[in-house]
Amino acid sequence: MHDIRSTTRTLLRTAALPALGALLLTALPAPAAHAASTLANTGFEADGTGTATPSGWSTYSATGNNNASYSEAGGHSGGYRLSHWSSSAYKVQTYQYLSGLANGTYTLTAWVRSSGGQNAAYLALRDCGGAEQRTDLPPTRNGRWIRLVTSVTVTSGQCTISLNSDAHAGEWANLDDLTFTKGGTGLAIKGGDVSTLAKNEAFGATYRSANGTSGDALAILRASGMNYARLKVWVNPADGYNTKARVAAMAKRAKAQGMKLLIDFHYSDSWADPGKQTRPAAWAGHDYSRLKQDVYDHTYDVLSALKAQGTTADMVQIGNEINGGMLWPEGSTSNFSQLAGLLTSGANAAKAVSSDTRVALHLAKGGDNGGTRWWFDQAVAQKVPFDVIALSYYGYWHGPLSDLQANLDDVAARYGKPVLVAETAYAHTLANDDGLANNVATADQLVDGYPATPAGQAANLRDVMNVVEAVPGGRGLGVVYWEPAWTAVKGSGWDPTDPGSGNAWENQALFDYGDKALPAMDWFGHR
Repeated sequence: MHDIRSTTRTLLRTAALPALGALLLTALPAPAAHAASTLANTGFEADGTGTATPSGWSTYSATGNNNASYSEAGGHSGGYRLSHWSSSAYKVQTYQYLSGLANGTYTLTAWVRSSGGQNAAYLALRDCGGAEQRTDLPPTRNGRWIRLVTSVTVTSGQCTISLNSDAHAGEWANLDDLTFTKGGTGLAIKGGDVSTLAKNEAFGATYRSANGTSGDALAILRASGMNYARLKVWVNPADGYNTKARVAAMAKRAKAQGMKLLIDFHYSDSWADPGKQTRPAAWAGHDYSRLKQDVYDHTYDVLSALKAQGTTADMVQIGNEINGGMLWPEGSTSNFSQLAGLLTSGANAAKAVSSDTRVALHLAKGGDNGGTRWWFDQAVAQKVPFDVIALSYYGYWHGPLSDLQANLDDVAARYGKPVLVAETAYAHTLANDDGLANNVATADQLVDGYPATPAGQAANLRDVMNVVEAVPGGRGLGVVYWEPAWTAVKGSGWDPTDPGSGNAWENQALFDYGDKALPAMDWFGHR
């Protein structure tokens, strides 16, 4: 019996997109003559331990070792699970063929765990009348289960549900508690924060598509599937970027590409985040009452300018990563009633410009359910109006994917609101491309199972997107990648007061050090 808790093997993630299916034999043997219209033995409880082909399922191995698929003790909810494992390299599929289905959209849901490192490990819906749909299993060496979904449109009255592994010796996958139900999933928002793009371009940055063709970074991102542009707004920054005028110019470019617009108000002259929420210099001596008016006026002014030029914001953040509040000290969470007043003022201004603009409240607490609950409980108690719960999630700071999933699932249900990962990113290398050390610079900072390679970066983004897509009730709005185009260019550093400051983020951009689009970018085109 294979026990995942004893697994300590080094993980190497593959980041190929759905073309990975070429690694497995996708043509299955002829289906059973008496296929059912509903999944059987979805929890693998019918047969006990050691059954190579559980009841209701078929097994096929391109490498001839069908016993690499078997049921064993240790289920997600019941007593048993399906496992894929072998002491030698293997390719195996465990599948059911369904027929007599009413045509329409269906979703496969499964709970999974995986060692990572496989050539491929995924859920697949195939032979349903259209293109095969799949979702890759993330590495979960901590032993925690992750819920995944895969949707497909059935047009032929039939569909094959397939659980697949193409693995090296000793690599494993666990699967359990499957459902196949009517309804679809997907991500409405597949975005990127391109706030620094204009400054990068001004200092000479160039960009190339994956095939090496030079082009506009925004157009390259859009062609890959990015459908939302996030732009931060500072009040009076020293370098003159991220101002109302600069944001308006970039908003025109984004809307011209067919993108929607998320405006991120920092209410500062520079970076606002969990460690600092410094008020703009122009508001320095203002008391709480005046600050409420400042927030309203500034928010209304920027959003009205966008609307006037035909680029109305589709969503706004009232504050950026406001774990501890904003406009300290008046807007600190230590006085939540005053913070609530500031947030309400900004939200009211946004709705006054356009009632269709969604208001998001944004915390950097992707994996912190207790902290997220506490904060939003206060906001709800103070009757702060909002439409979206937005969270930052960086796996190297905010914990494993299972923590992100638990938090998203809980707060979406608790507050009845859609959830958005408003910031995420991952390194494609640990090398440095300028004189400033990177935020993620050493191997011990990396997330277990995701190397700092183009493939590891792509896998990390893919798996974050898959977790958001799986939020129940269709409440997983999507994912925004933070600063995909902020490559290392002299003059375009992090500090608006220091032209010589460097970039600590270039190894997490979605363009490599030769300015070429990286594979992770392709995931913007996923479902």
